[in-house]
Amino acid sequence: KIYTPPREIIGKVPGLRNEEMHRHKERGFCCGAGGARMWMEERIGKRINDERVDEALSLNPDIVSTACPFCLVMLTDSVNGKKNDGKAKESIQVVDVAQLLLESVKTTAEEPPPAGEAKTADEPEPEPVK
Repeated sequence: KIYTPPREIIGKVPGLRNEEMHRHKERGFCCGAGGARMWMEERIGKRINDERVDEALSLNPDIVSTACPFCLVMLTDSVNGKKNDGKAKESIQVVDVAQLLLESVKTTAEEPPPAGEAKTADEPEPEPVK
């Protein structure tokens, strides 16, 4: 169970507001999709993915992220349903943590270099060593 190092990396992404839902880390609430709950219809009570999304929406996020591919499916399903019902803002996104990190690298790579430094993209490629 590794919780802190990934959060430290995410915390370094510029412009990202990182907030935890009240059930996280050791007290995390699994949506059960890895155990095939994504195909089950609840007969009583609230769907687990709706419960988790309600917890996330209480923080008023622009992005909800997860590293679990099963949670990604479950959270996306619930967010889309809430958008259709007018209970979630249309702009909210559900993304994999890896997508957040990739976008942060792309954005950083596209920024112009500091004044006085050459732009590396204009420099010719070095010849391979023979």
